[in-house]
Amino acid sequence: MKISKMLGIKPGMTALIGGGGKTTLMYKLANELSDLGSVIICTSTKIYEPENFCVLTDTSEETIFKALQKHRVICVGTKTTGGKLTSPNIGFEKLKRLADYIIVEADGAHRLPLKAHTEYEPVIPESINLTVLVMGADAFGNPISQICHRPELYAKIAGVDIHSRVTPETVKRVITKENLGDCLYINKAEDEAALNIARTLASMLDMPVVAGSLKKEEYICLRS
Repeated sequence: MKISKMLGIKPGMTALIGGGGKTTLMYKLANELSDLGSVIICTSTKIYEPENFCVLTDTSEETIFKALQKHRVICVGTKTTGGKLTSPNIGFEKLKRLADYIIVEADGAHRLPLKAHTEYEPVIPESINLTVLVMGADAFGNPISQICHRPELYAKIAGVDIHSRVTPETVKRVITKENLGDCLYINKAEDEAALNIARTLASMLDMPVVAGSLKKEEYICLRS
């Protein structure tokens, strides 16, 4: 089954937050959803310009509309430093009227598998249908200090020492206290040991949980 269906992605705007593979998930969802309708990918923070999609910067509704007649997936954003894009200049509400699906990367984690959020994070636009929280299974068993963006805050929320190793219980406490996502995707769960840890976490949560590997395109629903 496709991951877009397992996560319950529907027409409208979806936000991706957390760590552990948001950009890769965004690209995967875009390719899957392009079989069902037009797709715009973008960010409310910063992302690198994708290489395999049409990219429009500092653009207009008319230009976007015309591009979607030629391309099933386009990326829309505003150029910033370091070859990155930030939020589209026309705003998210207008984007929502132009495509069937809008996928927004609404968080940054410095490529780490876990993240704690400050009061101004994540940057989720209004009118979001679904917020997918992403994490990497490679966080389990490693010290918070090494695998988490904002490790001091993560440890504080979890009620543990910053050098403590990540367990399902640790992640459950942070997810529950932050209460930011509608469902959880656990990436890099690529063997039975990782899947078993993911199952343990899923059993502790009151939200849909999918685990698997974006690289291998293998996924399993652990909690619906």
